[in-house]
Amino acid sequence: MIYNQVKPHPDLLDFIDAFWTVEGVGKQCDKEIILPDGCVDLIVNLGEEYKADDGIVTMHPEKAYLVGTMTTFKETFVSTSNRLLGIRFKPAAFSSFYGNYVSMDEITDKTIEFTQSISPDIHKIKRHPIPYLNAYFLNRLSDTRHNLSNVIRDVQTAGGQISIDSLAKRNHTTVRQLERSFKQYIGVSPKEFVNIVRFKTALSKIKRNKQQQSLLDIAVDCGYYDHAHLTNAIKRYTGTSPSLF
Repeated sequence: MIYNQVKPHPDLLDFIDAFWTVEGVGKQCDKEIILPDGCVDLIVNLGEEYKADDGIVTMHPEKAYLVGTMTTFKETFVSTSNRLLGIRFKPAAFSSFYGNYVSMDEITDKTIEFTQSISPDIHKIKRHPIPYLNAYFLNRLSDTRHNLSNVIRDVQTAGGQISIDSLAKRNHTTVRQLERSFKQYIGVSPKEFVNIVRFKTALSKIKRNKQQQSLLDIAVDCGYYDHAHLTNAIKRYTGTSPSLF
């Protein structure tokens, strides 16, 4: 399996994390574990029929699919006939291109076929993928209709170690309004999003643990009660234990 990703045009960096491609190679069918990241992806199938979401969803050739924010891991298998291209939108940024296409909480942990009339042109993607996608999304970019950018930045800067009450106060809003906005534009509650960011921070520390910190030290650094609390979070979001990273 070959995975590549490219950063978008500078004017899109606040909204799109990356354009990415995955394609199978050789005769082997490769398993990939996809982890929650708080993002929404638009995936275009440029290859043969592809089974997604643990085999539950079939992505048909030359169609686009919208993948909602994930709250747990997914397993997927890539064979030699598969070729996917994805647009990974940063948290709450999908609406900057597609308005209120659908409330994001309606597709949390789901994959749905995307409306063809507003999908990127697959034939143009095949010819000039990155230049075309940059031009396409620059043309669709509009003013955001919410004010979650600062809230998301606060959560990410804190590594997920921040209370929802503090978030509301810092951003001059209410907990109730945050709940509504997060479900509409991200697909999960503020608490779930905070937990995902904290998990990502901890997992990154585990993978980069060159100082040989103990799991307990990493847990405390990341705001978990103890190593068992951290282990449970890692298992929930990845399906495996921290020792395997």
